[in-house]
Amino acid sequence: MGLIAEFKTFINRGNVIDLAVGVIIGGAFATITKSLTDDIIMPVVGYVLGGSDFSRYFIRLGDIPAGFTGNPQSYADLKGAGVAMLGWGEFLTVLVNFLILAFIIFLLVRTVNRLMPKPEAAPAATPEDIMLLREIRDSLKK
Repeated sequence: MGLIAEFKTFINRGNVIDLAVGVIIGGAFATITKSLTDDIIMPVVGYVLGGSDFSRYFIRLGDIPAGFTGNPQSYADLKGAGVAMLGWGEFLTVLVNFLILAFIIFLLVRTVNRLMPKPEAAPAATPEDIMLLREIRDSLKK
């Protein structure tokens, strides 16, 4: 079997196509979840905590370079200049985004699992000792 034919066989498998569709939908879904986090949830959390921009919450670890021309209070400017920082505000935003995405995926999988028909379990095979006892019982009845 040639390389091209083997590749065609691989691509035509159902699970590869399903995986590709899942990755594409997951990417689009991640964009929606990021917007939900960035545009709806984090501004509310920021308002409650006293500020809507979580990127401004960071701890500068390194010195600002001598030729720095940006805002020393801007996480993006400092990061662009290569200053070592702990960007805990950005991390908090990403963490909330992940938790929302994970929870929504959990709800989707839970719903799909409830909608899918349950396969009927095949009856378990009767153990040999039970079969032997039944044969003895039937023999005694005769």
